Amino acid sequence: MSPYSCVISEKKQVYNRYTKQRFLLRKKRSMKRSETIFYEVHNGLYVNLTNKCSCACTFCIRNSSNQVGNANTLWLDHDPSFKEAKEALDAINLDLYEEIVFCGYGEPTEALNVLLKLAKEIKRRSATPIRINTNGHGSLINKRNIIPELEGLIDAVSISLNAPAAEKYYELTRSHFGKESFDAVIAFAKEAKKYIPSVTLTTVSTTLTSEEEKACKHLCEELGVTYRIRAWV
Repeated sequence: MSPYSCVISEKKQVYNRYTKQRFLLRKKRSMKRSETIFYEVHNGLYVNLTNKCSCACTFCIRNSSNQVGNANTLWLDHDPSFKEAKEALDAINLDLYEEIVFCGYGEPTEALNVLLKLAKEIKRRSATPIRINTNGHGSLINKRNIIPELEGLIDAVSISLNAPAAEKYYELTRSHFGKESFDAVIAFAKEAKKYIPSVTLTTVSTTLTSEEEKACKHLCEELGVTYRIRAWV
C-alpha cells in the first residue's frame, strides 16, 4: 500500500464528527465569509488559500476566533483561483514585508496547485523570502511526494510536529489520516531537509508536558532541524 494512500473510513468518521462540530460552531456565530487572500501579521504578509484541513486540532485558533492579524475574518466563500490570487497580489508591494507566509485558516497544501503558481509569481516579483506553515500532511493529501516541487520556491517551512509520538499526536490533532500521519510528518520533515533551506518543527505551549517537549527537542536534534515552541493563542 502506498504511504500516501488514505486510511480506513472509521478514522474519517472521527475527523468528520469534529469538523461538523466546528461548522455548527461557526454557523452559531453567524460568521460573515469573505475572500481575504492576503493579510498582515507583524512584519509578514500571510496568504490564505483554503479553509480545508486534514486536522481538527484541539488548540486550533479557528475554534475560538475569526480574526488573525489585520484580517477581520479568514473564512472563505470558496478557495481562490490563481487568477483571483494574482489579481489581489497586484495591489501589494511585496518589498514592504520581511517574509511571505502561506498559512491562513486551512492547510496550504490542500491548495497545492495554486500555492505553487502563486509562489512562482511572488518569486518573479520580489526577493522577499517565502515560508509555508504546514501540518506536514501535504504528501498524504496530494498522494505523492510534493517536497521536490517546492524546491527553489519555498525558502523555509514550519511543520507542526505537535507531539513526540503517534498516540499523543492523534489525541491533539484528530487527523483525518489517523495515527499513521505522525510518521508521515516525520518523513515530510526528513524530505524537506533535502530541498528547503530552513526546516523548523513546532509544538504548542501548554499542550505538552515538559518531558514531552524535551522528547520533541531530542527528536528534532536527531532529524537535524530546528525545534520551536509556539505560543497558544
